[in-house]
Amino acid sequence: MALVLLDPPAGPATSEAAQEAPQRDVDRSAAPRRFVGHLVLAVVAIISIFPVYWMYTTAFRAPENALSSSPVAWPLSLENFRYVFDTIPIMTMMANTFVMALILTVSQMFIAILAAYSFARWSFIGKDILFIMFVGSWLVPFQVTMIPNYLMIAQFGLLDTVAGVVIPNLCSAFGVLLLRQHMQAFPRELLDASEMDSQGSWKTLWRVVVPNMRPALAALSIMMFISAWNEYLWPSLILRSSDALVQIGIRSFLGDEGNNWGAVMAAAGLACLPIFLIYIFLQRYVVDAFVRSGLK
Repeated sequence: MALVLLDPPAGPATSEAAQEAPQRDVDRSAAPRRFVGHLVLAVVAIISIFPVYWMYTTAFRAPENALSSSPVAWPLSLENFRYVFDTIPIMTMMANTFVMALILTVSQMFIAILAAYSFARWSFIGKDILFIMFVGSWLVPFQVTMIPNYLMIAQFGLLDTVAGVVIPNLCSAFGVLLLRQHMQAFPRELLDASEMDSQGSWKTLWRVVVPNMRPALAALSIMMFISAWNEYLWPSLILRSSDALVQIGIRSFLGDEGNNWGAVMAAAGLACLPIFLIYIFLQRYVVDAFVRSGLK
């Protein structure tokens, strides 16, 4: 009688090894792609950081070497920073800029919360058209509205005032769009239950919705503050006082008789420090807000 030997059934160890083998092949094939992806990201990061590096390198050069093409500032010099502090009230300008950016951030956040809650919570006639018009205003270039806004500020007698800088920018269409995305994902059952509990729409907004949107609100407020802080063109058109905002102070080093690039870079470097610190400590809120909102 012939005996037929059959292979033993695959045990747990054999089946696990069979499952791990394709996984190892996938990991090996994906390794080159990951390397190329990280290399591209590293190159893009270097290109993005280089202008900031060059700004501080020029700021720390001696004034006579401000236009040097050397990638390293040596010997280091603080003369440009001393000249900035002696020439303009840089700390006063930064304080004024901080107040202006804070006012804009608070007003834009308040209006964005109310408008976004209205678009996400209720249905009314012309809602979609109104929202499209609202978002469309975000797509209009600033150069289109610059002259009408300037004439309006001039008629109100607000030229050369911080109010003239703030009033045309009290509302942010981008803020409304971002918060609406978050509020639409909020459970409607919770809102209905809150309103049925004699809370009302106003109390529901501030006691239920806003506390549960702290990451998104923090991220949006950071972006609004940075945008207001970095604004240059509109303040330079409205303000003529040399000690109004830090943007005007930086411009004072550019003149018909010549440009003091060392002082310009030193003043710009000082103006960037608060923004760098804010973003470094709170950047996770910015990333989390975009991930949760579904925006790419």
